Amino acid sequence: MSTRDEFLLDFGRAERIGLEEAIYCAGKSAEQIAAILDAAAERGARFMLTRLDGDKLDALPGHHRRDLDYCKVSRTAFFGSAREVETVPAVAVVAAGTSDVPVAREALRTLHYQGRGATLIADVGVAGLWRLTQRVEEIRAHPVVIVAAGMDAALPSVVGGLVSSPVIAVPTSVGYGVAEGGHTALNSVLASCAPGITVVNIDNGYGAACAALRLLHAAERLARAPER
Repeated sequence: MSTRDEFLLDFGRAERIGLEEAIYCAGKSAEQIAAILDAAAERGARFMLTRLDGDKLDALPGHHRRDLDYCKVSRTAFFGSAREVETVPAVAVVAAGTSDVPVAREALRTLHYQGRGATLIADVGVAGLWRLTQRVEEIRAHPVVIVAAGMDAALPSVVGGLVSSPVIAVPTSVGYGVAEGGHTALNSVLASCAPGITVVNIDNGYGAACAALRLLHAAERLARAPER
């Protein structure tokens, strides 16, 4: 059995749901990732890779390493031709603290891979609310807002009470002791009193960006629909 028998790529996903398949690299060997990239290259396809750590990147063949646009902070990579990014950002990606930036950058990179402009607004957590109030008008200017926060994850609720845009909360695994690797943050945003907040899984910046993309796609379809 060859490595190629271990995967089946979904080249039709973008046509079905508007989102291309991404390659989740955690749990995959460097050999498997290389074989996936070989198959993509044969089709002239492009892929986004998530959770690609430095050791696996270094273990890939040189020609694949050279072809990847890699971000060490978010552990994401782009394979294939880049899509032009919108000049007007549609999504604000808000990080409570600097420690939440890797998750926020995963969301930002996912949006950029899909050609969507996004603005990173970092270190505006509730421990210093003046930092948030200084930038709240900038956040309000975006049609969709993603908020990444760990510890007590209070920031999504605060932002949800200040902006009219859809808010997608990403609980992160940042925090001590009872933060429990992000479970406290997850419970906090699930119990938020700010109505209408969408919640994705712990550290899932990619999933948050995909939720934002679905919202933007739906709004664009509605705008194109003929009046009845």
